[in-house]
Amino acid sequence: MNGITIHAIFIGAMMALAPQAQAQFSNPAAQPLSAMTVPQAQLMQPAELVPLLKASGARPLVLQVGSRVMFAQAHIPGSVYAGPGSQAAGLQLLERAVAFTSKNKLIVIYCGCCPWNHCPNIGPAYKRLKDLGFTHVKALYMANNFGDDWMAKGYPVDKGE
Repeated sequence: MNGITIHAIFIGAMMALAPQAQAQFSNPAAQPLSAMTVPQAQLMQPAELVPLLKASGARPLVLQVGSRVMFAQAHIPGSVYAGPGSQAAGLQLLERAVAFTSKNKLIVIYCGCCPWNHCPNIGPAYKRLKDLGFTHVKALYMANNFGDDWMAKGYPVDKGE
């Protein structure tokens, strides 16, 4: 075999493997979870949540799945700090926060740390709640951040732990 034949065989073998290599790196399940992995139908707009917070009777369980510093600075009234969804310790805290919650209760998770398409916390928290069997989980859609999409709109906030 000459060098050209070996080169042709090598190129042919690489082309045959290319679809497998591409599939390996394009598998959505292998991609890290982000807010973009939450189904569109499971998103809630801030304006939809406000009346639910004021309603008498069964209120949703609202969980902040971002940083404790953000929660202490300002959070949705009645919300519970449930740890950063992007960290294993945060997901454990989330599990403890819902341990005694009915599987069909409305749970609304939010973060607001950064623009929606960069949030590392919502996707993993949403998936964990679904994996635990919760059937009515919504993610509060904040396009920019908590300050712009909640506070600047005049929605109610609490401060402190």
